[in-house]
Amino acid sequence: MAKIITLKTYIPILNWLPNYKLEYFKNDLISGITVAIMLIPQGMAYALIAGLPPIYGLYAALTPQIVYAFLGTSKQLAVGPVAMDSLLVAAGLGAISIVGPSQYIQMALLLALLMGVIQFVLGLLRMGFIVAFLSKPVISGFTSAAAIIIGLNQIKHILGISIPQSNKIHVFISLIMNSQTQINFYTLAIGLISILLLIGIKKWNTKIPSALVVVIMSIFYVSFTNYDQMGLAIVGNIPDGLPNFIFPVLEWDIIKSLLPISLTIALVGFMEAISIAKSIEEKNKTDEINPNQELIALGASNIIGSFFQSYPTSGGFSRTAVNNQSGAKTGVSALISAIIVGVILSFFTDWFYYLPKAALGAIIIVAVTNLIDYKYTFGLYKERKDEFFVLIFTFIGTLFIGITEGILFGIILSLLLLVYRTSKPHYAFLGRIGTTNYFKNIDRFPDEVVLRDDLIILRFDAQLFFGNIQFFKNLVFDSVNNNHKKVKGYIINARTINYIDSTALEKLTEIIIELQKKGIRVMVVGATGPTRDMIIKSKLIKVLKKGNLFITSGDATDSFDGVRKKSPLQKKLSRQTNK
Repeated sequence: MAKIITLKTYIPILNWLPNYKLEYFKNDLISGITVAIMLIPQGMAYALIAGLPPIYGLYAALTPQIVYAFLGTSKQLAVGPVAMDSLLVAAGLGAISIVGPSQYIQMALLLALLMGVIQFVLGLLRMGFIVAFLSKPVISGFTSAAAIIIGLNQIKHILGISIPQSNKIHVFISLIMNSQTQINFYTLAIGLISILLLIGIKKWNTKIPSALVVVIMSIFYVSFTNYDQMGLAIVGNIPDGLPNFIFPVLEWDIIKSLLPISLTIALVGFMEAISIAKSIEEKNKTDEINPNQELIALGASNIIGSFFQSYPTSGGFSRTAVNNQSGAKTGVSALISAIIVGVILSFFTDWFYYLPKAALGAIIIVAVTNLIDYKYTFGLYKERKDEFFVLIFTFIGTLFIGITEGILFGIILSLLLLVYRTSKPHYAFLGRIGTTNYFKNIDRFPDEVVLRDDLIILRFDAQLFFGNIQFFKNLVFDSVNNNHKKVKGYIINARTINYIDSTALEKLTEIIIELQKKGIRVMVVGATGPTRDMIIKSKLIKVLKKGNLFITSGDATDSFDGVRKKSPLQKKLSRQTNK
């Protein structure tokens, strides 16, 4: 039955807000305040990663949150600036010729608009399944490399030196080695102490907002010591007030240059958000995440956010985890978080004047270390060597070639691995266990199965298509030739064959004809409805004959041995037809 699409389908807040319970508000209030406390220093830090003034991190923490609260299907996902998207913004814009900081900011806002449009359109087209093309090894390799790049680019803030940002590790190392800038030891001291405090507080008590503690302590320390007069880089003046409405500058040449990075950020951002939302869904066992609606929600958040000076945003892992742990029940927590950010922007931006950039760099370095998944990498090495190499090559490609190139390289490798697996899939030769009706892999049950020279049963565990039909043919004829011309029957167990393309159908017809010429009866068992339809509607059925379609290997074996004929019910079920 077709799903009825209503306004509530696209605006999920209309589903849960009318049923909102007062008892939820305490949890939503606490979680909203907690996330806002995290978001303020994080947003400013992530803006630095993107190459933007810190204020734009607060702008990105405002409007997108509000929009997502209305349109998102996750009640815990905390939308705002994230490290990965910020790095991609810096990498994408860094590869384009830009004149001055103002144009850089304009292009960052335009990037948010383009990213949002791509996500929104993909959502309307019900393309949420595309996340499946980003496999876990690719994401893990890309994320780990990106975390290293993000962390290394903060070294300049820790050391107090001035070097260009780079998303290639060998270029960055070269810049560090060739840097003639003197290290500022005041900056280094604040940076190292901030890192130690962040790690120590986290180990001592995870409930304490360590980033906020570091921000407050460093602001007070610098304001009383006047280290900013000794070369210590500080945030300085931050404009107060809510972000103004600004229409992004639309120029076709600029749009064309930004489209590749826009698509990359759109997909990576969606993957990031949906994976986080799904993990929370699995823990809570309540929310049902709709990938297509998530695309619409994230897209709308970025589109509307771009008009209010927000650069690209997505779901943040750490903030979402804290939001969930704090007991968030609904999207009201996101609205409360946005209100707090709005109050800070309106009245308290001058508080951040003495905030040292070294402290923000320390916050970023500590945060991104959690993105490096050592355990998963070592697990793959032990269990799945092929996927491990996909991870490693993605990791190396991202580190040395580039952010966008690295993830594209990883996706291509994953697809090539998929093609290789489907071209040479798993298969098994089956045998009957004693006098039972069970048929098992003769390699797994060598002592239990009854081996026969006159009958071969092959189970092929993949679809048949142009890429593996030759492999299938070789399997068939090698098994026949190895039995020294004693084979009189050949059963193809098609239970796991869910599709046969036109090339494979034609080739399969040729294989059956060739076997029949050798005096071998060919039977097909266990074919699913769609696969059976493909067989019956093609010329293959004229060669195979309907009488050689069976439900089980036992039925086919009994028919081959002449033990019993098909009953009318067996005929009906084997063909899935009333005829």
